[in-house]
Amino acid sequence: MKTPNEFLLASGSARRLKLLTDAGWRFSVQPPNVEEIETGLPPAELVYENASRKAKVVSAKQPKALVLGSDTTVAIDEEILNKPTSMPEAKEMLRHLSGRAHKVHTAVKILFIEGSVDLDISISNRVQFKKLNEAVIHEYLDQVYTLDKAGGYAIQEKGGLIIESYEEPLSAPVRMATGQSVLI
Repeated sequence: MKTPNEFLLASGSARRLKLLTDAGWRFSVQPPNVEEIETGLPPAELVYENASRKAKVVSAKQPKALVLGSDTTVAIDEEILNKPTSMPEAKEMLRHLSGRAHKVHTAVKILFIEGSVDLDISISNRVQFKKLNEAVIHEYLDQVYTLDKAGGYAIQEKGGLIIESYEEPLSAPVRMATGQSVLI
């Protein structure tokens, strides 16, 4: 079996960078120049398509590298809440999620072209928000930068302010071709 010459994260996500760094991985970040799909597919398919697009773009340029592409979205019923583009939109997303259950969908595509590795992983979790008032929404947004987070929030950052309950796991371990595991 061929061994990859490097490990590339096909994403600019601060959360994914932190997960890999905290797990002790040595990797490079190579955000792909790819337009993400934001609508038109069911949420689980949408994140799969986006993760695949990211990994394929980077892998095509780096066939000797192990490439990880990933995407996350929040869906309430079948309505998709991607990253907010402004603070007013982030506030509106939190208001919309207030007191309600929703799903967080994440997909990962791992490619190593020269090693014939093509792996797809997905995870969907149910999250229940607390009933939020305006003071809590403002407190949360004052403490957490949410414009780079699907649904306008991150359960890992001050989640106790807004989250009533959630399904485990928050991340899923994935065994890589190298034998090591990574959390998604």
